Amino acid sequence: AQRVKLASELQKRSTGRTVYVLDEPTTGLHFEDIRKLLGVLQRLVDQGNSVFVIEHNLDVIKVSDWVIDLGPEGGNKGGYLVAEGTPEQVAAVPESHTGRFLAPVLEGRAVAVGRKAAARPGLHQPLTTAESKAASRAVGKASGEKATVEKKPAKKATSAGKKRARAS
Repeated sequence: AQRVKLASELQKRSTGRTVYVLDEPTTGLHFEDIRKLLGVLQRLVDQGNSVFVIEHNLDVIKVSDWVIDLGPEGGNKGGYLVAEGTPEQVAAVPESHTGRFLAPVLEGRAVAVGRKAAARPGLHQPLTTAESKAASRAVGKASGEKATVEKKPAKKATSAGKKRARAS
């Protein structure tokens, strides 16, 4: 649904004053489709719009103008500001898990702080398959823990809850 909304927005005349908020837009996309999406998002920014993306994909993070890394972990072990700045600045923060995995991706591509993001080498160049696989392996090894989900009985929907959901 998010991609359909984005596609319909792209059909409209740009005012350069629109704020786009996307939640993990690369989920389920092929590498080539991610590259195309990054091009579309950069075009929106170039037109003066603001684009906020919640994402774990290093292809998106490495070309961002500004990264806000929340953590240090997920769930109740996170929610704190760990690092913020350009991708290069976040990669330099030792406490940042994102920075740790981002640093190898940025190697050889770092630029001086303050340069326009569009001028950054590597923009619109997603990770190679080898880089992507290496990052995935590293994430798996680093976590070392198997994810467990505590099973809880589902709560029955009430008519008051349904009314609140419709109102929002």
